[in-house]
Amino acid sequence: MSNLLTNWEPENEEFWQKHGKRVATRNLWISVPALLFAFVVWSLWSVVVIYLPKLGFDYDQNQLMLLTALPALSGATLRIFYAFMVPIFGGRKWTFFSTAVMLIPLVWFGIAVQDPQTSFFTMTIIALLCGLGGGNFSSSMANIGYFFPKSEKGYATGVNAGLGNLGVSVVQFVAPLIIGIGIFGALGGDPKVIVQNGQETSIWLQNIGFVWVPIILIILFFIWFGMNDLSSAKASFSEQSTIFKRKDNWILCWLYLGMFGSFIGYSSVFPILLKHSFPDIDPLKYAFLGPLLGSIFRVVGGMISDKIRASIVTQIAYAGVIVFTLAVLYFIPEHGQTENFMAFFISFMLVFVFVGIGNGSVFAQTPIIFGIFHRKLAATTGISAEESAKTAVKETGAVLGFMGAIGAYGGFVIPKLCGTAVAYTGTFNLAFCCFIAFYSSCLLMNWWFYLRKNAESAC
Repeated sequence: MSNLLTNWEPENEEFWQKHGKRVATRNLWISVPALLFAFVVWSLWSVVVIYLPKLGFDYDQNQLMLLTALPALSGATLRIFYAFMVPIFGGRKWTFFSTAVMLIPLVWFGIAVQDPQTSFFTMTIIALLCGLGGGNFSSSMANIGYFFPKSEKGYATGVNAGLGNLGVSVVQFVAPLIIGIGIFGALGGDPKVIVQNGQETSIWLQNIGFVWVPIILIILFFIWFGMNDLSSAKASFSEQSTIFKRKDNWILCWLYLGMFGSFIGYSSVFPILLKHSFPDIDPLKYAFLGPLLGSIFRVVGGMISDKIRASIVTQIAYAGVIVFTLAVLYFIPEHGQTENFMAFFISFMLVFVFVGIGNGSVFAQTPIIFGIFHRKLAATTGISAEESAKTAVKETGAVLGFMGAIGAYGGFVIPKLCGTAVAYTGTFNLAFCCFIAFYSSCLLMNWWFYLRKNAESAC
């Protein structure tokens, strides 16, 4: 099998059914685990910071919050560049490279956490390098978007992103289980002893880094021998940079920041939020559930958006996020009481549900909006319908990647805003008021540009 496909026509029904669908599906199902473990690497610190003080690392609360936020900052910045890499280097080659480099922070992390004297500066470098996992999202989503016809892009990007996002839940669920086992024997280093529930317990925190290394090596094998590059997806940076002139690119980035930014931001901050607000609750028993729901409902949001107007799904999603963020704000305890824990927890889980739906629907809107734009442009410039459709596909891929980059900054902003709110007011209330105001602006923008009757790009 040639890894470079020179003839790719997903909009041709005969080609799609005879050949294209099988190839696209294979690439999708190799992409999913690669992206899932990218999210694992990106989200390591949301779990690690809970254990560092117990192991003798002398970091204060602000430093721990910073370690949680730094991977999001570097990951979001890398996504800006990753968004344009697939058309330049090819999806297969770039997926292989971007997955392989994640081994660097994993191995370094496993070594560094074995010594409580490791400097905070070293830890910040490792945390920033974990952002390599976050960068992968933009290139992965752009790549998968090229393989599928418009009628199935919502499903394909929803599956890739939704199941990929599960990496956040995977690391938050698996980490507490694996740190109590000497998986690698003498090769994995010595355990550290902590006091937990009045008893001494041996833990191998380094396992949170080392355990993913052999899995990623296996995934690299499948990427290299099972994925494809598309010659039709080739484009220079200058060709792709046209998206910066498109108004819709910036509107969609704003909408996606509200959805994906909330998903990754809340996923990172939720364990610390629980520990601060409900001291008697073990945060790691519950933290993985929010990202799990958000990931699952992202797939649902993409699938629904293939059946009905995606802008309607986005509008419902933002309305739900606003309602249940208000509920979270209402049930945040003021003095550490736990009687409202279940109401608080359910409200937060419903925020994750609607954020997941919105993530899927905003991505499903994108190819429709750019298809409308280029059809209108072709009508006024005389460009052929075929050429217009190809340009729309290329710009859509670049926009999907760039949206992922902008959205990821929420993973830095939310933890930092929460930390600032607590530092100055003692509660998270101010931060959640800011989030609600932002969601309200997104609700209005989606209605004005894409949902109302005379919207320029109703979709």
